Amino acid sequence: MSPLTHTATAIRKRTVRVAALGLGAGALGAVYLWHTNPHRPGQVLLPCPLKWATGILCPLCGGTRMAYDLLHGDVVAAFHDNIVLLTLGVPAAAYAVARWLSAGLRGQYFRPRLSARASAVVLGIGAVWTIARNLVG
Repeated sequence: MSPLTHTATAIRKRTVRVAALGLGAGALGAVYLWHTNPHRPGQVLLPCPLKWATGILCPLCGGTRMAYDLLHGDVVAAFHDNIVLLTLGVPAAAYAVARWLSAGLRGQYFRPRLSARASAVVLGIGAVWTIARNLVG
């Protein structure tokens, strides 16, 4: 067996192992969230550290409520909770995970990299969204 084949096989095995762990952790989180309504106060959920410390909503605030609403099929409420995360963040994360999984199953590494311009766009969207949602209410 050549070292390249061994490396590709190791990458495939690691990809499957990490994907299975991620899927299992996600399923456990989804089951917990299914039974925990984050729209009601007093639920046992991790608070946003920025909102807790400053009272300012970060670009990800509302993500837990959005996930809860999507689990229960309420897309309109999910849009209300965090429209930018739902329309930009979820597809971007799904794309990155699909690329990682595809490369890993082929025995290749996938290292996502953003150019300086793309990083500026992401940070700009986050900053504008943070300012807009805190000014509007």
